Amino acid sequence: MVRQDFYVYEVISRRFLNAPHIWATEVIDYIYGPHFMMAAAYTLLYKAHVKIDVIYLRFSPRTRGILDIITYMVFFFPFCAIVFYQGIIFSYTSWSIHETSESAALTIVPLVKTVIPVAIGLLLIQGLATYIRAIMQVIKGEEV
Repeated sequence: MVRQDFYVYEVISRRFLNAPHIWATEVIDYIYGPHFMMAAAYTLLYKAHVKIDVIYLRFSPRTRGILDIITYMVFFFPFCAIVFYQGIIFSYTSWSIHETSESAALTIVPLVKTVIPVAIGLLLIQGLATYIRAIMQVIKGEEV
């Protein structure tokens, strides 16, 4: 709800009062961005990420488990490892230079950038749990 309130405030201020605020967009991004990233692992836990269920659900549980194992090894883990590594560099650099935002001079930029490796770390942990479930699904031949 906070995001919509800021947008409404900014639109009214800019369009009707002819008084735009440069900081409003940054505040929205700094609130919404970390919130969105921290939800990634939770979303993976409940299998709510986008995938092609029309094809996937036609396979047997064992075949689905094999597909999950392959896709996690080829796509998920390498992607998360790269983003985690780069996120650490990104946030470390932000902390070391005491980065602030350009237009609003917000000092929370390093905190916001630290959310990247934290969120990806949580996503990796959840991905590992899902990967282990896929292995168990292949062994048992049924949904785990």
